[in-house]
Amino acid sequence: MGPWRNSSSGKILWLCIMPLMIVLGFMVLKKSNWDIGYSINYSWGSPINDSAAQEPVSSVDRRWRTVDSGGQVAEVPSTPPPVVLEEDMDMQQPHISYVSHGFLGVELGSLRYGIFITPVKDRNFTTTMNGSDLFLLKNGNHDQPTITKVPRNFSGLDKLESSLVQARAAIREGQSGDQINDPDYMPYGPIYWNSTLFHRSYLEMEKRFKVYVYEEGEPPLFHDGPCKSIYAMEGNFIYYMETAKFRTRDPERAHIFFLPMSSTMMVRFIVNRRSRDHWGPLKRTLKDYIDLVASKYHYWNRSLGGDHFIVACHDWGPELSKAVPNLFTNSIRALCNANTSEGFKPYKDVSIPEILLHDGTMRGATGGPSPRQRGVLAFFAGGVHGPIRPILLEHWENKDPDVQVHKYLPKGVSYIDMLRQSKYCISPSGYEVASPRMVEALYTGCVPVLIKDHYVAPFSDILNWKSFAVIIQVEDIPNLKKILMGISTSQYLRMQRRGKQVKRHFEVNFPPKRYDVFHMILHSVWLRRLNARIHDSN
Repeated sequence: MGPWRNSSSGKILWLCIMPLMIVLGFMVLKKSNWDIGYSINYSWGSPINDSAAQEPVSSVDRRWRTVDSGGQVAEVPSTPPPVVLEEDMDMQQPHISYVSHGFLGVELGSLRYGIFITPVKDRNFTTTMNGSDLFLLKNGNHDQPTITKVPRNFSGLDKLESSLVQARAAIREGQSGDQINDPDYMPYGPIYWNSTLFHRSYLEMEKRFKVYVYEEGEPPLFHDGPCKSIYAMEGNFIYYMETAKFRTRDPERAHIFFLPMSSTMMVRFIVNRRSRDHWGPLKRTLKDYIDLVASKYHYWNRSLGGDHFIVACHDWGPELSKAVPNLFTNSIRALCNANTSEGFKPYKDVSIPEILLHDGTMRGATGGPSPRQRGVLAFFAGGVHGPIRPILLEHWENKDPDVQVHKYLPKGVSYIDMLRQSKYCISPSGYEVASPRMVEALYTGCVPVLIKDHYVAPFSDILNWKSFAVIIQVEDIPNLKKILMGISTSQYLRMQRRGKQVKRHFEVNFPPKRYDVFHMILHSVWLRRLNARIHDSN
């Protein structure tokens, strides 16, 4: 190297190279991202550079694509498009960018499965399992995390976002760090996409998450809801959210804001059955409530609802949310009726279980005999409505003693006893995709059989439903018995055992217990908030 640099030709060449290196170095520095804020972004398995997601965005293209083996970017059919609202055409978008840390998932062969919430211009994914929020990422090389300058004068929002950055860092450390002992429960096994990271995420939620509950609104439409019947989860969540340790009375400390409205109570007290206009009074009531909140506080307008959420278990809840376009498009909607063909967006909305509580408790609804004492292969009984149940009854009603399918149970036959006598319990969609039958099956030790279109199963960002339930396509209903008989005894016993393990996440406790259904709903909301960065418009 020395003789070459001392030669005349080497000196001339060196003088030519040096300016070029300086120019290239300047260009690289200029192109680097030095935006205000601190960001470390993660993927399950390896870090992902998400510098593009740090920019405030006026709109986000959330279609999904996949990269084939040749590296070409090809559009793939996504989930059915959400309902288009006329009001959305000129609607302002929130100052939100999505952080791609995808920290929950499992690696199978050369494919990685996990949660990735990010615009299509930044990542390439395809939806799987009928529109669930599990995305498939082809393996590849990823850039290192991007660290940007931190402003000296933090605003309240900056501090909140910084705490979420710290939470994401702690969650990722949990992937390779020592497991933290938990005296109540240690998540484990294939019922989770990634039990270790779910556990660390849950602990971070308990440590940091703060929810502000708006005090405006009068019962029974607000701050109230049914705690019995098929819509019990709506009222139970509203009640316990107002008394939970996660609630803060200081909105400046809140990561998210809860709108304690009850769609069930609105339908019960506002709808005039003799009027042709059912939706008008309901939607005006909700719109007036949002207008009141927006006029009194600046938080709704700051994010256009992006850091707000509602819980609705009534079938009309999703339609009712359209009363305010920003609520429908930007806010987190925790819905029992999680139907992607009706506008449910898995990357921001939350699927919650529909649980039938006859007397407001689980009394008499749980427990069942061992698998050896279950003599019925499959069981269903219920009303014939919607497009799927008529097909089920056409092929199996009174056709086979092993597949007990009934429109009405014979007199003297107990529904709950039939669940306990059956190995598999069928849960088909009716008019709506939600059904309490999935949870009833888990409560009684019966393996759920899901026959649904466009449905996102509850907590499917955390739970691997295929490990403890059977998922059958509508066109396979004629082959129902063949499919179930084709499952080996050992596999059935594994699914039944896993169902007993996962049951704790669907239990309704008074007061709530760690990892139960109340905390799982809140954790799903926490995940969505953790994946979004709110940018102050000021």
